[in-house]
Amino acid sequence: MMLDRLEFIQNKYDELSVMISDPSIMANQNEWRKLCKEHADLETIVTKYNEYKKTIEDLKDNKEMLTAEDDAEMREMLQEEVKSLSNRKQELENEIQILLLPKDPNDDKNVFVEIRAGAGGDEAALFAANLFRMYTKYAEKERWKVEIMSSNETDIGGFKEVVFMIKGQGAYSKLKYESGVHRVQRVPDTESSGRIHTSTATVAVLPEVDDVEIEINEKDLKVDVFRASGNGGQCVNTTDSAVRMTHLPTGIVVSCQDEKSQLKNKEKALKVLKARLYEQAERERLAGIAEDRKSQVGTGDRSERIRTYNYPQGRITDHRIGLTLYKLETFLNGDIEEVINALITADQAEKMKAMGNVEF
Repeated sequence: MMLDRLEFIQNKYDELSVMISDPSIMANQNEWRKLCKEHADLETIVTKYNEYKKTIEDLKDNKEMLTAEDDAEMREMLQEEVKSLSNRKQELENEIQILLLPKDPNDDKNVFVEIRAGAGGDEAALFAANLFRMYTKYAEKERWKVEIMSSNETDIGGFKEVVFMIKGQGAYSKLKYESGVHRVQRVPDTESSGRIHTSTATVAVLPEVDDVEIEINEKDLKVDVFRASGNGGQCVNTTDSAVRMTHLPTGIVVSCQDEKSQLKNKEKALKVLKARLYEQAERERLAGIAEDRKSQVGTGDRSERIRTYNYPQGRITDHRIGLTLYKLETFLNGDIEEVINALITADQAEKMKAMGNVEF
């Protein structure tokens, strides 16, 4: 029963409240931080459960008063209150069910976003730059920090590839649905006949991983240093500060050249490499899960066409959930919250369907 599970969570929360105040536990900072995080993770559910219990109690009291009340005006007021409380009870049950869905352990992590130009040559590279700007603007709205890890620019202002990190609470929980193929339909500036071209860019969103999650043997790494290159002769280093790191067992290659320090570029490359190795391990794990247990949204498959950006019609269509919006300009300026929320809702619905009907 749902209520039994909520009572268990309430008791666990109360137990953790006592433990994190214990001086002997506070002395061990690592253990104390771990317990504080577990306590914080449960707090939202417990707060919602306490509101639910209070609503049930108020609803019961109002129904009892309604049964005993003879005054017509008071009865009308009580009936309205009963209706309002009944609606809130239903809302809380829905909210609690969502809160109890299995939580992605990566949701609170920072992310690496990799954007690569696909089919379409220079036009695809320009589209990759549009996507980079879109995510940067969205990060600004969320007050997240953006840090470029590596980039390969074209002469006309596009990106053949750009890898950047977004640091902020819940970054992965929102951006994980962006992995896949993004398609653009528009008339390039260089197209004299006005013919619409279709180009693509691939996006990969990888959670930042802790050192304990991915261990890399130094013997498995080949590290090459080279002189960083810049666009049009700008920002070109005169020392061999750029780093190319190859993970020999998997063949994964990471390059970083945005820092003037070779050591900093090496640190960045190692972070990106760990994220890619983690992603590979997750892909292999998910491949072993039965198809009917997979969520239909946000599988993270880079080969999956997830969204089309149509310039002539000013529309964006997310193919996974069949959502079309006619707000292309604001969308590309970082106003992507509506689509992200719709994807989260669809993902939650799939997970609730997989769980089956759970009654309070």
